[in-house]
Amino acid sequence: MHLCIVGGGSAGWMTAAALAKKFSRKKLQITLIESDEIGTVGVGEATLPHIRFFNQTLGIDERDFMRKTQATFKLGIEFIDWGAKGNRYIHPFGDFGDKINSIDFYQYWLLANKDKNIGRLDQYAFGISAAMANKFSIPQVELHDLKNAFGYAYQFDSNLYAQYLREFSCNLGVNRIEGKVVNTKLNKNTGDISELSLNNGTRVNANLFIDCSGFRGLLIEQALQSGYQDWSTWLPCDRAIAVPCEGTAPLTPYTRSTAKEAGWIWRIPLQHRTGNGHVYCSQFLSDDQAQHSLMEQLDGKALAEPRQLRFTTGRRNHFWKNNVVAIGLSAGFLEPLESTSIHLIQEGITKLIELFPAFEDQQTQSSTFTINELDIKEYNAQMSLEYERIRDFLLLHYVANDRDDSPMWAYFKNMALPDSLQEKLDLWMHRGYIQRYQIGAFLPPSWVAVMLGQNLVPHDVDPRVLAFGTDNIRTRAYAMREDIKLGLDQAEEHQAFLDHYLA
Repeated sequence: MHLCIVGGGSAGWMTAAALAKKFSRKKLQITLIESDEIGTVGVGEATLPHIRFFNQTLGIDERDFMRKTQATFKLGIEFIDWGAKGNRYIHPFGDFGDKINSIDFYQYWLLANKDKNIGRLDQYAFGISAAMANKFSIPQVELHDLKNAFGYAYQFDSNLYAQYLREFSCNLGVNRIEGKVVNTKLNKNTGDISELSLNNGTRVNANLFIDCSGFRGLLIEQALQSGYQDWSTWLPCDRAIAVPCEGTAPLTPYTRSTAKEAGWIWRIPLQHRTGNGHVYCSQFLSDDQAQHSLMEQLDGKALAEPRQLRFTTGRRNHFWKNNVVAIGLSAGFLEPLESTSIHLIQEGITKLIELFPAFEDQQTQSSTFTINELDIKEYNAQMSLEYERIRDFLLLHYVANDRDDSPMWAYFKNMALPDSLQEKLDLWMHRGYIQRYQIGAFLPPSWVAVMLGQNLVPHDVDPRVLAFGTDNIRTRAYAMREDIKLGLDQAEEHQAFLDHYLA
């Protein structure tokens, strides 16, 4: 069987690496077409903890990967001026406190919150405490205590990551072809893509094509006309300006998002520089104003000219259509407020592997290839849920707000929400209840972090916590804070940890 990936970058080379690692090169031939003349977006520098498990599945050594991608550790995202001006909180990769009688600790905290001795909720998450203290340690999850009950991700140079996986993939037998696709040939009977023509005269035939061509959607949209669901009514930010600058001390183990009048500014510290960008809504802010707002907030000297991106938030109607699967920006785009771009690439790859077409007859061991419509339907259904639930989570940041200082924030106050998000908010405000589901990037602690971080306090609590008593809650809470304090005392400064870990 022959599989062809169109486009490199993080999406193309993550896909190539995963498929080459999973399937025998004798049975699955993989070709990746890319052109050095075509640039990649390359600003997906912050990630979610899921990327660690992706790398581990490939057998990648963490230290080697971090050295070659200039990576730093990431314990969460700090949000400044979200909810209200002057407000700040951290969305961590982990839960708040220990469960008591199988009930989430935040419910007990809500009950005892009027007691000044209970402290802030963020004092019960080691990841937040470590981030605020600019410290880091590798969690020893087998110890099952609070100071090890956290996850971490990376902040890295996505272009270097693509180069890293390119070498990795080619060593596994992936065939890279330099060139630009100038024409696609369709099978008149099935509607499948049968052949690609490149600008250098090369023709490529394949059974299955993976579209990693970015916003253009060269195969999934231009050739197969999948169609696009425009979500700009809910997420109206449609432009971004990105620029790297010199890094400054201290080297913080978290990403920062600062809300502005018509969008937000990101700050992502890497080993060799700091990544910065301004995501904004052109309806409420000009390009020049956005660039000025970004440049005046840089920590150090700019290392390149600002680069502008234009996009429409949303997703394709079909992620998989006929014999084409779209992964990465060709599948859709959601603004990088919660570092989900690379995660969505990873989810697209993982689900493709789970539903990969049969290419060998199990009885005769002979070569065959069959795409089943049931697999296509299931893939599209699961990826739709992934995108929609991330959309709702991003939108939560905008609508859980008391800001009224600009037209954009007024726009969100008058918005009719998706039913899925409105239901989630209603259940939360009723009694602090969080819906749980199998598909979706963000678990209940993430929703709790944003809702309470942006001042959405429920009217009531889970009635089961009332029987525990506030004195007992204080006693357990004190022990939790002491456990976290011990962990902080043992942790190192982030820069010092990196220095010896990557030596």
